Amino acid sequence: MKFNVCRKSNVSTLNYEGAKAYNMSPEMELYGAVVTTSLEGATYEKSNDRLKRIQKLITKCDPVFVAQLAVYARTEMYLRSIPLVLVIELAKVHRGDSLVSNTLCKVIQRADEITEALAYYQMANQRSGTKKLNSLSKQIQKGIAKAFLKFDEYQFAKYNRKAEVTLKDALFLTHPKATGEESQQLFDKIVNDTLQVPYTWETELSSIGQQNFNSEKERKAAFTRTWESLIDSRKLGYMALMRNLRNILQANVSSDHIEKVVSQLTNEQTVLKSKQFPFRYLAAYRELHCVKSSYTSYVLDALETAIQISAKNIKGFDLRTKVLIASDVSGSMYRNISTKSKIMSYDIGLMLSMLLQYKSKNVITGIFGNTWMPYQFAKNGILQNVNALKSIEGKVGYATNGYKVIRYLNTQKEAVDKVMIFTDLQMWNSSSDGRSIQNEWKTYKKNIAPNAKLYLFDLSGYGNTPLTIEKNDVYLIAGWSDKVFDVLEALDNGQNTLSAIKKIALN
Repeated sequence: MKFNVCRKSNVSTLNYEGAKAYNMSPEMELYGAVVTTSLEGATYEKSNDRLKRIQKLITKCDPVFVAQLAVYARTEMYLRSIPLVLVIELAKVHRGDSLVSNTLCKVIQRADEITEALAYYQMANQRSGTKKLNSLSKQIQKGIAKAFLKFDEYQFAKYNRKAEVTLKDALFLTHPKATGEESQQLFDKIVNDTLQVPYTWETELSSIGQQNFNSEKERKAAFTRTWESLIDSRKLGYMALMRNLRNILQANVSSDHIEKVVSQLTNEQTVLKSKQFPFRYLAAYRELHCVKSSYTSYVLDALETAIQISAKNIKGFDLRTKVLIASDVSGSMYRNISTKSKIMSYDIGLMLSMLLQYKSKNVITGIFGNTWMPYQFAKNGILQNVNALKSIEGKVGYATNGYKVIRYLNTQKEAVDKVMIFTDLQMWNSSSDGRSIQNEWKTYKKNIAPNAKLYLFDLSGYGNTPLTIEKNDVYLIAGWSDKVFDVLEALDNGQNTLSAIKKIALN
């Protein structure tokens, strides 16, 4: 058996729609909950409920696995808050060795995560009063002390914010040992608040915003010069560049600077190094559509090129492998992944499905709600295809009749090798005719395609599945990053969903 990480007893339960579902093992449930969370409210689960469930699952899992999952979530799935939560919660239940400190040091990838970890620690341990962080866990202390040695002055200065927990607080609490005169001078600067103000787009624009100008024309000219200077500096990171494409166009920078922006957006090495969520490109693409600039189309094309570059390492399927890709556009998928984002769960599903469609040569693609609707797309234009799908989602309704995807294959007697469904897994039957995706899949395997495989891409992590997933070639993968396709490749090579996580070294 290639996939054997769920309970062998297949204990059934009910999902949030009241339909029959199946429980997961604690490790699989924790994995799904972690890689699909921004710690903000989901359609069926409030953020505090999600956090409580994660806390409970940590106590049921092997501490080493929890540590490996924290590192995986930060370094492979590019999540920031939840890996810190995992390590801080792990410290409550695991003591006696360096597992927590080593993991925390690995998880902290940005200087502000030092203070974020401490802020969560005081909240998780219900600390109050003026000395909220007294009696800090020794392993947390050691992990943060080691993390202090990972950053330079620019990185500390960039994130030296006036928050409830400051870098100075963290330094006094953890007492990191300087490795030489240079690091000691850096620590002294943190203590004395003398870190050099960093050159960032935020500080430069803030400086302009605080100045007085004689006219609106003069103010706009100042912002134009500032954006051009930032572009020339090459210190505008890839994420910052994508977030500010609208601002750059509206600032009316020169054609030479637009060319530099496009060059950076489409530089293969820069794209692959940036490690962006696929939906970041979609967010930038949509923001630009309302910008009235003669360069808008040029930059939109650059984003299409960039997302295709980002898909370079995704293993697609050749002409011999027939694939069906289905995206859930039901009502429960219409929830913003965070309060600061316009991206919804269904956007992520559409984005990942179009990436996979782009890499596959023999493919049926479509969306489902009340009904299932196949839709033909050109290979290029990944972002354009996502928007096209969004424009037709109302045509299939808003139920979660995932069984109709497999029902279509049974009715058409269409043999495929792989079925990929991007969903929150809360499937049910709105027509109450007794059909289910579980039964439709069994029929399909028996009568049409005995070697077919079904992959459920979990985008919400609610902790149950509409099918048993340790038999009948049904697999579960979770997450918002294109790294989910690495898990897909691992499954095809005889490993299981958690194999990559359990290979992570913690020393």
